[in-house]
Amino acid sequence: MTSEIISTPPLSGGLWDDDAADDGMVAVATPVDEADLERRTGRVELPDHGLRIDKWLAQGHPEFSRGYFQSLLEAGAVWVNGRQVRKASARVSVGDEVVAELRPTAQASAFVPEPMALPVVFEDEHLIVIDKPAGMVVHPAAGHWRGTLLNGLLAHHAGASVLPRAGIVHRLDKDTSGLMVVGKTQVAVDALVRAIAARDVHRVYLALAHGPWRGEPERWVDQAIGRDPRNRLRMAVLGNGAGGARPAQTRVRLVDAANGWALVGCKLHTGRTHQIRVHMAWLGCPLVGDSLYGGRPALGLQRQALHAHRLGLNHPVTGRWMGFESPLPLDLAEAAAEAGLRYNAKCLWSVEAGPPDAMDGAYDPAALIPRGRGQ
Repeated sequence: MTSEIISTPPLSGGLWDDDAADDGMVAVATPVDEADLERRTGRVELPDHGLRIDKWLAQGHPEFSRGYFQSLLEAGAVWVNGRQVRKASARVSVGDEVVAELRPTAQASAFVPEPMALPVVFEDEHLIVIDKPAGMVVHPAAGHWRGTLLNGLLAHHAGASVLPRAGIVHRLDKDTSGLMVVGKTQVAVDALVRAIAARDVHRVYLALAHGPWRGEPERWVDQAIGRDPRNRLRMAVLGNGAGGARPAQTRVRLVDAANGWALVGCKLHTGRTHQIRVHMAWLGCPLVGDSLYGGRPALGLQRQALHAHRLGLNHPVTGRWMGFESPLPLDLAEAAAEAGLRYNAKCLWSVEAGPPDAMDGAYDPAALIPRGRGQ
């Protein structure tokens, strides 16, 4: 392919806006200044005759992804011999002149400050602990380029702009509520990443699940997780040693069970995507509202009933132990009450005084299940 770069005004009459693309393609953002646009022209040589146009463009401009050019084609920003081409599957012919109008991607416009009321639990010059509400997206992604926690952090403090992912070192799903820690300096970010990898950051979740609960009141789930081969939108228990599977361990404690519902505490020992949701479904107790993994809306809940309840860690700079707790948000508290479930703090791993014992902890089954197992 031969090509040259020519900076000119845009050829089209308007800019494409598709910030709801969920198919993995790169969405093209709007509005942008015309000075940000650039045209690239090229002529198809004999060896490339018959190639798909998206592949031809990506081969000629390796600094851009094939998905990026697919988005430009959909946006009407590519011309062949003066005719607009929108299908990525269109084939080029030897001698064709191709013009592509480069436009900023949605990602490029996503990492901008957006002032918002962040629910800060603790903050100093090194870190922030946030009590994320359900519905808030952590990182910009297809369909959610703005209004994310990352956007809020960029507006919250100046140092976020020079940190990877604005200092975010772990995440919660959009519909999961609760505690997150974020670094404010590179030193803190690096220390937090190391601590998470070493399993020295302790995260305790509360979950409301479909029952009935069966088996012992405490379960150790050691089941590897990977992409579900039958549904690429899901994760699944694949079995230890299976291709694509990564080790995943969750300790689950029954807090209360009644009327076919269960309130459980979950402690992560690894941090795989959707780990608690997948492991709870594997136990036969999918989370209420988690339709992706076999749960269903109930008790007034439409989102998955999962809350990051307790967080404990050593301060990344001072080394001082810090423990935080976030009570159940109103929607989960009301759902638990409707199910007839009672919260008992003694069932869970405490993070107040120091790191909890990963295997045992202060746990009194007789105190935790006064009704009798499985009721």
